[in-house]
Amino acid sequence: MNPLSPYHSTPTEVFFKRFRLWKRQYLHVVIYTSLFWIFIDVFFIMLFSDCTKEIILPCSRTSALVVDSHSQVSDRSLPIHPKIVIDRRKYRNRTQFINGIQNVITTTSVIRRWWEVAPGVTNPTNWHGEAGRAVVIPSELQSEAKKRFAENQFNILASDLVALNRSIKDQRSSSCLAHKFPVDLPTTSIVIVFHNEGNSTLLRTLTSIILRSPTKYIREIIMVDDASVNRAYLKDTLETFIKDLPVTVRILRNNERLGLMKSRLRGAEIATGDTLTFLDAHIECSPGWLEYLLYEVKKDRTAVVCPIIDVISDNDFAYLTGSDMTWGGFNWRLNFRWYPVPQREELRRNRDHSLPLLSPTMAGGLFTINREYFYEIGAYDPGMEVWGGENLEMSFRVWQCGGKVLIHPCSHVGHVFRKQTPYTFPGGTGTVIFHNNKRLVEVWLDKYKDFVYAVMPDLKRVDAGDVSERLALRQRLQCKDFQWYLENIYPETSLPIHFHHVGALKNEGQGCADSLGYNIDNGVNQNAGISPCQHDSTNQVCILICFLHLFSDT
Repeated sequence: MNPLSPYHSTPTEVFFKRFRLWKRQYLHVVIYTSLFWIFIDVFFIMLFSDCTKEIILPCSRTSALVVDSHSQVSDRSLPIHPKIVIDRRKYRNRTQFINGIQNVITTTSVIRRWWEVAPGVTNPTNWHGEAGRAVVIPSELQSEAKKRFAENQFNILASDLVALNRSIKDQRSSSCLAHKFPVDLPTTSIVIVFHNEGNSTLLRTLTSIILRSPTKYIREIIMVDDASVNRAYLKDTLETFIKDLPVTVRILRNNERLGLMKSRLRGAEIATGDTLTFLDAHIECSPGWLEYLLYEVKKDRTAVVCPIIDVISDNDFAYLTGSDMTWGGFNWRLNFRWYPVPQREELRRNRDHSLPLLSPTMAGGLFTINREYFYEIGAYDPGMEVWGGENLEMSFRVWQCGGKVLIHPCSHVGHVFRKQTPYTFPGGTGTVIFHNNKRLVEVWLDKYKDFVYAVMPDLKRVDAGDVSERLALRQRLQCKDFQWYLENIYPETSLPIHFHHVGALKNEGQGCADSLGYNIDNGVNQNAGISPCQHDSTNQVCILICFLHLFSDT
């Protein structure tokens, strides 16, 4: 055999032929395997994508969010988004609101453990409302947003567009961040009352509490449903959401409407924490909010400690930082008001804005109090109805009976402030608030009740009910009088601390002295006038004080 025959290959040529064949087969395997996994990926994307199911918002290249009309944000692009994973085809039903608005309700199946995300992991910055930014409602949803505003008296559609775990800026100053806390802070039971609350606002409240609080200090969250109606998502959906949370959440459901105070009392009765923290149902806690409140109660069990209340816009859900240079006061008509912090309080804390303010009154919606002290000091007045006046009543009672009200500038909680309430009050809002104010006037204001009755003559004719138990509480606690409170706690008050007479300054032939609507802000160097006497006109209420000064309401 001729070894150089062209019909025979050399060993080298054989090797390269086999290598080329093997490489071709290997490439085929790689290609086919890649195509297989691409098909698998596409299958699951199509299976779980909202783009293939019925939605309200179309899929957008600029937004990772999709909104369900039952007020819950759903997004499946990131596991860090605190959402309920929903099988819409299996768990869909509909409910009819009283006003005729159709609302999609779903039952949930799986909740991702969104509270276990790594530190520093955040949502995409282009998500609606991130970093507390205002939400811009897409043009195709603006009509729907306006129509649904009346459901909650805030823009529920804007809330739905915001992730439940949206980021907000840390509101604390460098001085606040320098604070160190002992490891044995008291535990707290958080009490939240809700009535017909929006779904996304309520779930965001729970989400922010868990994400921005050391959960070891949260003994439990107690939610009191004050007889919500026609909101199916506040039943099974809420029950499913709380089931796997990393803190114990208990829901009490009132069979009939009890109102804020009585519902809070019901929640407090089953609490087991060292302290009680009362929050509203449409809030967002900022980082570090809880520790400052617990620390002040640990130092002084008679301290009632409030956070700075930041503003969440009712229209676009922008998160706006509240001022740490205002404190709580009230006007002649017993309306709570924010006023500038006086110079004496700045000097007391050496202008250190990381130290708590001693505030004459509190807004009442958000505060922490020692649980035992809460009952020692008289809890809430059980004779008050629904809502209104309880914040001033508790403020007067705490101060006059040996405690103190603090506002901590390092603790921030955002709150959706509404321009009007979406809820009805038995007998009307004015009737309920007048009843509550009459009780606090009769129990806590002493001789100053005559002053209030002169300003609000209709209040004198209101039935306060039986206040004997509250008067007995005041005597048992050996509380100071209201003049002491004005002189020592609130000397900046517009109420005349030392007055001899309050009423109209009347000339039989001409009429009554009239402020003509001027007050301390716009009436400097302005003259009062004389007008026909009017029985209920606060412009004609004059106060004679010991220095022979005459003045009217501010």
